[in-house]
Amino acid sequence: MNFKTADLCDDFSGELEICKVEFRSYGRKRRFSGPISTVKVWEDNVLVKEALQSIPKGNVLVVDGGGFKNCALLGDRLGEIAQKRGLAGIIINGCVRDTVDLANLEVGILALGSNPLKSKKEGKGEKDVTVRFGDVEWKPGHYVYADEDGVLLAARALL
Repeated sequence: MNFKTADLCDDFSGELEICKVEFRSYGRKRRFSGPISTVKVWEDNVLVKEALQSIPKGNVLVVDGGGFKNCALLGDRLGEIAQKRGLAGIIINGCVRDTVDLANLEVGILALGSNPLKSKKEGKGEKDVTVRFGDVEWKPGHYVYADEDGVLLAARALL
């Protein structure tokens, strides 16, 4: 993947939204992009797993966990699913765990932090809905571009 978010801002500033959350990177890929797929959950990762098993190859799963850090919404097993299926990345408005293992996966993983506690398994939440965090709207089918400088959203593919 050969792009820089700074260059995209220079070339497409009128078409971009800039996420104002400063995520930490946990996967091996530091730069990734793709169409957005979404889930909205509350301390429950059943829909996260379902989405990782079903969204198209090359997509980025955006998980709105409300910004809460009470438990992890992704660990090594779910990260391995994303890698095996060829997903571009995962962005979590919440926490991950198994960070040493996630660091070895060839997938982009951004989250607010880590927490060793696993999530509930009740299957509550929503999928394929517009979610809002970081002063931007994450719309399914729109595109996200992430690197070491930040996270950008666009209504269309820019690359």
